[in-house]
Amino acid sequence: MGLAALAIAVVLLAGLLLVIGGALFLSEWLLGSMGWGVLHGVLLAAGIALAAGVIAVGIPAGRVLRWFLVAVVVALAIGGLLGLELTNQLYRNVGESAGLSVDVGVRPLVAGLLVGALVGLVLGIGVAALAIGSGGGRLATVLGMIVVGALVGAFTAITFGPQVGAAVGITVGCGVWIALMALDVVRNGIDTDALKNRFYPTATIETSKETLEWLQRRMPPGIGS
Repeated sequence: MGLAALAIAVVLLAGLLLVIGGALFLSEWLLGSMGWGVLHGVLLAAGIALAAGVIAVGIPAGRVLRWFLVAVVVALAIGGLLGLELTNQLYRNVGESAGLSVDVGVRPLVAGLLVGALVGLVLGIGVAALAIGSGGGRLATVLGMIVVGALVGAFTAITFGPQVGAAVGITVGCGVWIALMALDVVRNGIDTDALKNRFYPTATIETSKETLEWLQRRMPPGIGS
């Protein structure tokens, strides 16, 4: 028995080494660093665990699959934009068209900051107009969106290269999948009654009670309780 348990443990260890080692090897080969493999493995495991949890509490599997497909599209889009340096080229062209009097090397960064801040301003005004709150809260929303837009613009102005761009896209895609599933649960809530009916063995309990009553009716007087 001990040798059989040892053999099973060794086989499981070999399987773990194959999965983990293979993921790290692929990340080193395709993305340039094993660190990406660790990060993506953690995020993917968290996403799978959350998906299993939300499906268990009643969220339809089709919706979870839909959010996964959305995340894949986001990952491909961001990976393509950053890997092919399309955003950097866009900011460079914007800087040249606007005649920014800065060094050519930092022109995409400056243009990215300005474009991102402008987009953040527009989005912030739109969000503030739809939000219900005081004027101070709306102003904070606009300022926050400007800062976030500027940071995103600066980040997307970096020349990542194909490997790092793809890795960033996968990272963002995993994060988007997790965020969409969590948002789905927050927005739609959990049907506690349906969850209780799903896991509480009502039919089994009722059947057991009926069986016990049937047996008690057919027992001779003075036997049983």
